[in-house]
Amino acid sequence: MMNSKIIASGILRALIVVVATILVLFLFYKIQSVIIYLIVSLILTLIGNPILDFFKRRLKFKHIFATITTLLFFILIITGIIMLFIPLIIDQGENLALLNITEIEKNSLQLLHQISVFLESHNIDATKIIKEGNVISKFNLEFIPNFLNSLIGILSSFGMGIASVLFITFFFLKDKQLIVDGLKQLIPDNHESQILNSFEKINHLLSRYFIGLLLQLFIVFILYAIVLLFFGIENAIVIAFLCAILNIIPYIGPLIASVLAAILTMMSSLGSDFQTQVLPLTIYILIGFWVVQIIDNNVSQPLIFSKSVSSHPLEIFLVILITGFLFGIVGMIIAVPTFTILKVIAKEFFPENKIVRLFTKNI
Repeated sequence: MMNSKIIASGILRALIVVVATILVLFLFYKIQSVIIYLIVSLILTLIGNPILDFFKRRLKFKHIFATITTLLFFILIITGIIMLFIPLIIDQGENLALLNITEIEKNSLQLLHQISVFLESHNIDATKIIKEGNVISKFNLEFIPNFLNSLIGILSSFGMGIASVLFITFFFLKDKQLIVDGLKQLIPDNHESQILNSFEKINHLLSRYFIGLLLQLFIVFILYAIVLLFFGIENAIVIAFLCAILNIIPYIGPLIASVLAAILTMMSSLGSDFQTQVLPLTIYILIGFWVVQIIDNNVSQPLIFSKSVSSHPLEIFLVILITGFLFGIVGMIIAVPTFTILKVIAKEFFPENKIVRLFTKNI
């Protein structure tokens, strides 16, 4: 029978655990930027490992030289992406001093009026829809100057983040074996082989996944750019890049990309006749984007998800759907890598379990 001393000791231990958990979560909250840097660096390391091995095995580079070359490859890619946006930034920057919020609101309302006229010509009460949706009152664009002022701070933080990520990635690539040897010292001897095997399989599968994902985004970007350039849309390359990046979000991302492309197309055609020019052009762009999505959904995604992480497409779909309901967009983005990690760990530690064997038979 428990006495008061044992009960008090149990309560004290529970209280210490709760306080320690709260302190750890608070610490993670305070250093969330550092955690994000580490995660991004780890992803770049997974992508960079095959590149590093290529330089070492095929081109016979020394390890340090191969590491530097891999990092320079990343820097070249990042620089190319930044250079892609410079013409747009310069073009907009020339007009920042003359930014006329009233004119922007006028143009937006003009587009809204054109849509209303089109709807009313098809016996749809646009006035009622606009009134009920309180659309007019939401066309308050006074936030734009504040946004532009804060953009400088965001860009400076982004620059520091890029530098930090590249610095961490360099040492992850350079000292990979040293890090693994250090982790071995922390691994219990009775589970060392299982944990090390899990690490190797996870590294292999996730490297294939992230490289495949980059290839998929590149293909989608090229196809989007072809559609936009064919119809003469301004800043087609930048818009295609933004829409391609949104494809990182499974299933929802392409829908958002289509809506974004439609809005930007209509905004770039202000002043033209809505029914004969703006609407047909927008429909053509949407059709082009949907064709790209059909190609992506039936060719690129099955190849990446099925082959790179050895999972059935239906299995991946259900995992993304469940994590989306539980954790939102972030959950959908990290669903496939997390599921892959759990599968590998489950196979190493519970190889005889029937459910584990069913889900991991291809790993």
